Amino acid sequence: MSRVSSLQLPSPPPSNNKFSLKGRTALVTGGARGCGLAFAEGLAEAGADVAVFDVIDPSEDIHKIASKHSVKTAFYKVDVSSPTSLRSGFTSFSADFSNKLDICVPCAGINRHLPFLEYTYEAHKELLEVNVMGLFFTAQLAAKQMIANGTKCGSIVLVASIASYMAIKDQNSSAYCASKGAVKAMCPAIAKELVPHGIRVNSVSPGYVRTEMTAAFPHLIGKWEADIMNHRLAEPDDIRGACVFLASDASSYMTGQDICVDGGVTKW
Repeated sequence: MSRVSSLQLPSPPPSNNKFSLKGRTALVTGGARGCGLAFAEGLAEAGADVAVFDVIDPSEDIHKIASKHSVKTAFYKVDVSSPTSLRSGFTSFSADFSNKLDICVPCAGINRHLPFLEYTYEAHKELLEVNVMGLFFTAQLAAKQMIANGTKCGSIVLVASIASYMAIKDQNSSAYCASKGAVKAMCPAIAKELVPHGIRVNSVSPGYVRTEMTAAFPHLIGKWEADIMNHRLAEPDDIRGACVFLASDASSYMTGQDICVDGGVTKW
């Protein structure tokens, strides 16, 4: 386990602004790049201290978040598909952040573009261990920490996908669609069980986003742009507003719901 952290002055008292996250602590998995990094920065911009779990090394953008937004940040090298690594990450995070956790965004995910008839058991298992099992147990460990510390504003934001709404017709994504469908389906069931503990659970389903995952398919960008109602791919920053909204008190009456941020691609 490697860790890089940056400490700033204590956060000011919570604001009356329902979108403010001042005084709260957030954890984002898969936050070293792409949408996860955008979520981490969005939460920090709203005032939250932010910890990031990822299997890849942190970028300079992560190191800049603390000074840019005057919050406390930390990075932990964690593989969410490994129960041992995930538990160890939570142990280190809890120690560094005084056991405080208010917001969790399980965003870590992978994809494998293989034809359905050629998919192997091993390849499917690897994808499910990250996208479903890793997300499920990240949310579980986060909920347990929130309950133990009596948080009054707990919010878990699962990251699903438009692949939970439709087939990705230009790619071979049967297993990916299945994994993201599982994320969207588990959201209301988990939400129902956590209501007594004051923890809300919602999900975000991004559409086609310009990230490292989609960068492998430059020949498809023109087709995707034609399929999207507003005729452009999203940037990661286009998705982060939904995450911040669901993390904040502005969405206090929402739980068990999914917000699809897709430029209209699922609607025409």
